[in-house]
Parts: sequence; C-alpha cells; structure tokens
Amino acid sequence: MALVVAQEVPTSSSMAVPHGPAGVGEARHRMRKQLRTGGVAESVIDDAVLILSELLSNACKHGRPLGDALSGDGDVRAAWRVESGGRLTVEVTDGGGPTRPAPATPSVTAHGGRGLNIITALADDWGVRDDARGEVTVWVVVHDDVHDPDAGHRRDDFATRVAAPPVHAIPGLGFADAFDERG
Repeated sequence: MALVVAQEVPTSSSMAVPHGPAGVGEARHRMRKQLRTGGVAESVIDDAVLILSELLSNACKHGRPLGDALSGDGDVRAAWRVESGGRLTVEVTDGGGPTRPAPATPSVTAHGGRGLNIITALADDWGVRDDARGEVTVWVVVHDDVHDPDAGHRRDDFATRVAAPPVHAIPGLGFADAFDERG
C-alpha cells in the first residue's frame, strides 16, 4: 500500500504588462482566476487585485518601462505568489523613475495620490527594492497566511483607516464646495 501525502503547491505567476492601462485588466483577471483556483479567500483576492491595480497604475504613471524602451512603450512586470506557508506577495517591477515610491498626503479634493495609502491600509507589509540595473520593484505582503480562517476580515475597519475627514470638519469648505470643479 502506497502512502500518498497531499502537498500544497505554491501558486505563483509572473507576466509582462504593457506600460499603460491596456494590460491591467488582463493582469487582474489572471490573478483573480489563479488565486481562486489556489483556494484563496475571495476577500483576500479582492484586496490582492486592488493592490495589483494600484501598483501597475503607479508603475505606469511614475516609472519607465523595463529595458531600453522609450516612455510609454515596453512593459512592466507583475508577479504574485502564495508561498507554502500561505503568505501572499504581489510585486510590480518597472524601469525606475525620477522619484521613489512613497505614500502621499493628497488634499481632500485631489484626484489621485491615495494608492500607496490604500495599499498600506490593506496589506500586512510593503516596501521598495532597487537593483543595479535601475529597476524598481514595489512588493506587498497582502496577507501573511491566506489559509488563516480570519484572512481578509481586516476589511471591516478599512473605511476608518483611509477615510477623509468629514466635509463639515474642514474649515471654509461647505458640502457644495466639495463637488465644485471650478478652480
């Protein structure tokens, strides 16, 4: 009689994504499908897909494509893996840029600048890794153990961690002013 031991196989993927919005949907779809097949909780998958989108958007907005491609051409690299212990990590690598990735403090009416703050609120950890070729990788530990029964339940307090102050708490700004697009 043979003894068969089932072993969890780590889920991982790496793909080239066009430098620009064109490949983000494909990357999100592939990640969602692969993590779902790997048995990752839907709430963790939702967080991972949002994090991937933010990282790809930042790479395309602030970084250069990999290799010798001119700005706007070429690719960035998206990768994710679930290690045997259950840790889910997402990485996006670009050709570097004029600034280092860092959370911003946008105004309440700003149209952007919240991506890394969202990542900080959703993730267990994140950081930036540079290499000798000038490539920059932003890595995010989405969850330390996707097999933990509480994985993904951090979302309950997400709104309190990233919410802007209420309009009435901002001096000189009324409710109608918050939606006024005139400069």
